[in-house]
Amino acid sequence: MELIESIIKRAQANPQRIILPEGTEERTLKAADQVIEQGIANITLLGNKQEIEGMAAQFGLKNIAKATIIDPENNPNSKTYSDLLFKLRQKKGMTEEQAIAKVKDPLYLACLMIKNGDVDGEVAGARNFTGDVLRPAFQIVKTQPGVGCVSGSFLMIFKDKNIGHNGMMLFADCAATPNPTAEELAQIAICSGKTAKNIYGFDDPRVAILSFSTKGSAKHEMVDKVIEATNIAKESAPDMKIDGELQADAAIVPSVAKSKAPNSEVAGTANVLVFPELEAGNIGYKLVQRLAGAEAIGPLLQGLAAPINDLSRGCSVEDVVKLIAITANQAIEAKKN
Repeated sequence: MELIESIIKRAQANPQRIILPEGTEERTLKAADQVIEQGIANITLLGNKQEIEGMAAQFGLKNIAKATIIDPENNPNSKTYSDLLFKLRQKKGMTEEQAIAKVKDPLYLACLMIKNGDVDGEVAGARNFTGDVLRPAFQIVKTQPGVGCVSGSFLMIFKDKNIGHNGMMLFADCAATPNPTAEELAQIAICSGKTAKNIYGFDDPRVAILSFSTKGSAKHEMVDKVIEATNIAKESAPDMKIDGELQADAAIVPSVAKSKAPNSEVAGTANVLVFPELEAGNIGYKLVQRLAGAEAIGPLLQGLAAPINDLSRGCSVEDVVKLIAITANQAIEAKKN
């Protein structure tokens, strides 16, 4: 696939430090071996060193010896991270003893290492629930300045190259914020447009904020939220093509757009679809994936102050490799800002 190849080449040209908290998870370890072999990223694995080395020998993984391996249970730098965690969370009621215990949790240690500048990004979720991956990210890494919520986008890849941008569309939010406010929805739209352009190479992101109404065809408070979000997004990112409220067909079908939204620069040609709430987004991407046979890459988390991404627990080794490469690309972009 040309897109993934370009993402991998970009990562290889500027290797980032990616931490994998699930260092003793088979698919993660096999992916790490491939990533190291291909020079996609510099890998840090969290877990018992003997167990990791034993699994590497069992599976014939010859490159794991080049990874940095840290055992959270016996980490000589634990005090550095427990002090940092206590400083960040003491106002929320965390005690020093609780901080010392938490740094033994690989998901917390990974985020603390990011916060401390020791690594550039994280990939987890092959073994852990999304909530467990995101909780320390929210508490420690937090969101980008001016961004109040985290969202998850999926790159949908279609066999028909005439769809969206060369057969690709970006869907959001499909993973993180259940019922965003108008302000949060505007932030999701802007973050999604940036992801489409900076990570996936869309030369002309066209962002549609979706609704069950197109340009006043229905009246409801849910529609009002989308209208307000559209206005906020347009004002906040005047150089980005954003429009709403648009029904899905008005967003992507030129003939419908001509009838329902003739003055829109986005309607009929949208390649980034922003759903009004998580429920619709999650249902939407899964329906398109299963019924249209689209490949879904993600979720790619947007809005965090550093790249932290969550795998599906049903992921393949190839999925992990792709997400590490994408996370490395996010880290490269983050350093530009």
